Amino acid sequence: MSSENDTVSFGGANEADAQPAHSSRWHVLGILSALMGFASISTDFYLPAMPDMAVSLGASTGSVEFTISGFLIGFSLGQLVWGALSDKYGRRMPVAAGLVLFIIGSAGCAMAQNVETIIIWRIIQALGACAGVVLSRAMVRDLYAGPRAAQMLSTLIAVMAIAPLLGPIIGGQIAAVAGWRAIFWTLVILGAASLAALFTLPETLPPEKRRQDSLLGAFGRYGKLLGQKKILGYAGVGAFFYSGMYAYIAGTPFAFITYHHVPAEYYGLLFGSGIVGIVVTNLVNTRLVPRFGMDAILVRGAVVAMLAGLVLGVASYFDAGGLWGLFIPLLVFVSMTGFIVANSIAGALSDFPEQAGSVSALVGAIQYGSGIAGSGLVGLFADGTPWPMGWVIALMSIGSVLCVGLVVQGNSEKGRG
Repeated sequence: MSSENDTVSFGGANEADAQPAHSSRWHVLGILSALMGFASISTDFYLPAMPDMAVSLGASTGSVEFTISGFLIGFSLGQLVWGALSDKYGRRMPVAAGLVLFIIGSAGCAMAQNVETIIIWRIIQALGACAGVVLSRAMVRDLYAGPRAAQMLSTLIAVMAIAPLLGPIIGGQIAAVAGWRAIFWTLVILGAASLAALFTLPETLPPEKRRQDSLLGAFGRYGKLLGQKKILGYAGVGAFFYSGMYAYIAGTPFAFITYHHVPAEYYGLLFGSGIVGIVVTNLVNTRLVPRFGMDAILVRGAVVAMLAGLVLGVASYFDAGGLWGLFIPLLVFVSMTGFIVANSIAGALSDFPEQAGSVSALVGAIQYGSGIAGSGLVGLFADGTPWPMGWVIALMSIGSVLCVGLVVQGNSEKGRG
C-alpha cells in the first residue's frame, strides 16, 4: 500500500499533503480516546458501588446487575442510529447530541429513587455514550487508511484500556467519600468536559463526502452491508471474541472470589492484569501491523485466543491447576484483544470509507450485542463451578476462528474482482 493511503486528512484535504503537526495528532488522539472510553467509564465507575445501590434503593442484587444489561442493550442498538446519521450529517454534531443524551442519562441516574428508573436512565445514558465510541472509530477511518488506521485504533484502545483499570478504583473512592450518586454526577461533569473538547476537533467528514440519500435509505444500507462476506467475517471474529470477553466479565467474580476463595480486595489485581495484557498487545499491534498486515495479525490472534479458550474449557471442567489453571488461559485469551478488536474494526472499514459511520455502527452493534449473549449464557447455565464460563469462552473462541474463513473468502473474491 502506498504511503498516501496511510496519512491523515483533515476535513477532506488531499491525504498526501495533510499530515498534521505532531502536537495536533496527540490532541486528536487524546479526545478520540476519551470518546472511546465512555463505554468503560459508564459502567466501571459504579461497579464497586453496586452493593450500596442495592441497599439504598431496597433492590435485589439481580435487579441492580440488570442496569449493566440495560446499558448494553441501549449501547448496541444506539450505534445503528448514530452511524446512519453521521454518514449523512457529519461526525461532530451526532457526537455532540450523544454527549448531551449521556449527560441527561447520567443526571437521571444520580437522581433516581428506584432501580427500575435507573435502568431506564441507563438505557438513555447508553444511547448517548455509544455515539462517541462508534463515531470516534469512524473519525479514525476519515483521518487514516489501511494499516495506519489499525495502528491508530490500537493506540486508542490501549489508552482507553486505562479506564477499566482505574475506573473501579476511582469510583470506589468517590462512593466512599460522597456516596454512589456522586459517581453519576461525576459522569455528568466528564460528559460536559468531553462536549467542550469535541468542538476543538475539526469535522472529519466534509459535506462533499457525505451520503445524499434519505435516512430511510441510510438504515437500508445496513442490510446491504450484511450481505458483504468480508464485513460479516470481520464483524464475526470480533463479535464471538466479545461474547467470550463478556462471559469473562460475568464469570470471573464468582470463579475467583467464591469458588477459589480469592479475597475480594485482590480481585481487582487479577482483573487488572488482563487490562495490562490488553494494553501491551495493542501497543505491540501498532508495531506489527505495518510489517505483517492487519489480516495476518488478526488470524494469529484469533487462533491463540481459541487455543487459550480450549485450555480454559478443559481446566474448568476438570478443575485442573486450581486458580492458576483458570487465570493463565484467561489472561492469554483477554490479552488477544489487542490483536483482534482493532484489526477486525479496521478491516471492516477498509473497503467502505464512504460508509465508515454505518460500518463502524454495524460492527459495534454486533459486537456489543454478542456481549449480551455471552454474559447471559454464563448466568443461564450457572452451576456453582467455573465450567459454564469456561465452555462459553471455548465455544465463542472457536466461532471467532471460523469467521476468519469469511474474511479470507471475502479477500479472495475481491482479488478475483
